[in-house]
Amino acid sequence: MVDGSPNSGRQIPNTFLGAFFEEINHAGAGGLWAELVNNRGFEGGIGSGNPSSIYPWSVIGNESVISVSTDETSCFEHNKVALRMEVLCNGPKSCPPGGVGISNPGFWGMSIEKGKKYKLALHFKVKASGPFHFQVSVAGSGNAINMASLTLSSAMASDNNISEWKAFEGILESKETNHNSNLQITTTTRGILWLDQVSLMPLDTYKGHGFRMDLFKMVADLKPKFLRFPGGCYVEGLQLKNGFQWKNTIGAWEERPGHYGDVWKYWTDDGFGYFEMLQLAEDLGALPIWVFNNGMSAGSEEVDISALSPFVQDALDGIEFAKGSPSSKWGSVRASMGHPKPFDLRSVAVGNENCYQQPLHYQGKHSL
Repeated sequence: MVDGSPNSGRQIPNTFLGAFFEEINHAGAGGLWAELVNNRGFEGGIGSGNPSSIYPWSVIGNESVISVSTDETSCFEHNKVALRMEVLCNGPKSCPPGGVGISNPGFWGMSIEKGKKYKLALHFKVKASGPFHFQVSVAGSGNAINMASLTLSSAMASDNNISEWKAFEGILESKETNHNSNLQITTTTRGILWLDQVSLMPLDTYKGHGFRMDLFKMVADLKPKFLRFPGGCYVEGLQLKNGFQWKNTIGAWEERPGHYGDVWKYWTDDGFGYFEMLQLAEDLGALPIWVFNNGMSAGSEEVDISALSPFVQDALDGIEFAKGSPSSKWGSVRASMGHPKPFDLRSVAVGNENCYQQPLHYQGKHSL
């Protein structure tokens, strides 16, 4: 016999229903996180066995008119790889009609809409014998209509060379709608152009926090009372070195080294990092549940128990980043990122699904 009367059971807490986020199938990078450029720092080959890969960037023009490679000349300490583009043709007569350069399709095509504005950011330097001009544009698929563009030049320098890295930010407003667009950086000027940290973000993200409006609404409509992040196996990595390391995902986005998620086999620049996930939970009105690495990987790699202390300290530092006062070591870093008030972190998850892995223990001797 079952008594189903209202007073017979226990009240389910309102925190029972929530959402679990994992960086898998580009749920963050290329999904909820609104960055449109895929592999914006040209670091994407690192960890995947091809450190010089610029995928999914492609070259516009053949080897007779342009040579594209990577080197480690970037001004960013944790992102040393930069793209080197040597232009061998000169002027509209010798270069192809649209110029030569590179193109980025984003994540399966950039969704660009008429009348909307997009923030462009990049770093560059130039070596040329005369004024070097290059154009950054958003081009639609098919007939490659130029939907929005900006022109940059080295003529601002007295000798037409910009030997030190220069930061640039500008706004692109699209004249057309095309859901399969790409970002192009092209020129018809002979010389060498270095590029790094090329970003394109829509201005209309949720509260300006970088979350795609449409996908944020879908998550918000679930009315989650908690948000568990950042995974999942993504936290652990098949190898511990490729797990989510929260300290590498905070601070200025240009300085975040990014990492290769070897479980799901793609690179992420970690623009959607620990801080942004805490911010997402707050914007959703959900309690954050942070999953941290406990010294075990999804590939059954476990640390020796004598080497566990750094993992414990890293977790404590992460809690301080979220909850600490603005005067604390890690709370001050959070405050410098624009959030002096502590996040409402009440719960954490120690490791992920470690109950079924073999062996089920840390290496070395144990004592109870």
